[in-house]
Amino acid sequence: MLGGVRVAYRAAIALLCGLALSLAGCAPLDDGPAAAAPQGKSAALTQLDALTVGKWHSMAGYKRDRFPHWKNQGEGCNTRDLVLKRAGEAVLTTADCKITQGSWISPYDGRRTSDPQELDIDHMVPLANAWRTGADGWTDAKRAEFANDLNRPELIAVTASTNRSKGDQDPSQWQPPLKSYRCAYAGNWIAVKSYWKLSVTDAEKDALADMLGTC
Repeated sequence: MLGGVRVAYRAAIALLCGLALSLAGCAPLDDGPAAAAPQGKSAALTQLDALTVGKWHSMAGYKRDRFPHWKNQGEGCNTRDLVLKRAGEAVLTTADCKITQGSWISPYDGRRTSDPQELDIDHMVPLANAWRTGADGWTDAKRAEFANDLNRPELIAVTASTNRSKGDQDPSQWQPPLKSYRCAYAGNWIAVKSYWKLSVTDAEKDALADMLGTC
C-alpha cells in the first residue's frame, strides 16, 4: 500500500513539474536504472561462501582517478545526479539536471535531509578496497564501469559525515551506526563483490557473516 502511494505521489509530482516546465524550469523525473533490491539472507550466505578469500593486494599504483566517475548519463545528468534522484522523495530538477527540491533519508544513520549538499554518494565497496581485492588487475574502462554501477547496490546516497567516517574500511573495520541497516549492508556488500568477482579477507568474511546473523 505505501509503495503504491509513493509511486502515485511521485507520478503526480512529475506531471505537475511537466506542466510547469516553461514557468519554473523544472524537469520530469527520470531516475535511470532502479537500485537493486536487497537480496535474501540465504542467497547472501550462498554468495558469501562462494567468494574467494585472500590477502589484500598492494596499493601500488592506486589513485581514485583510476576509477573515473561521475559519468555523464545524458540529459545533463551524471551518475551522482541519478543516484540522488532515485534515492529521494519528491525530487525536482531543472532542465539541466540541477536538483532544486527533494527529501532523503540516509540509511547509514537514519538522518533525513532536504539539502542534497549534505549527502555524499558512497561506493558501497570503496574504490581502494576494490583495488586491493582484484580491481588492480582491471582496465581503467572496467574500473569506470564499477565506479558508475547503477545496476548493483554499489552507489548509495548517505550523509557526508557517515561516508567520511567509513572511508575505505571494510565491514571488519566499519559498520553503519544504524544497527537495523547492517543486515542489508552486508547483503549489498556481498552482492557487489560477487558480481564483480572481488575477493574478501578472512576478517571481512567473518564480519559479513556476523552481520547477516542480525537479519
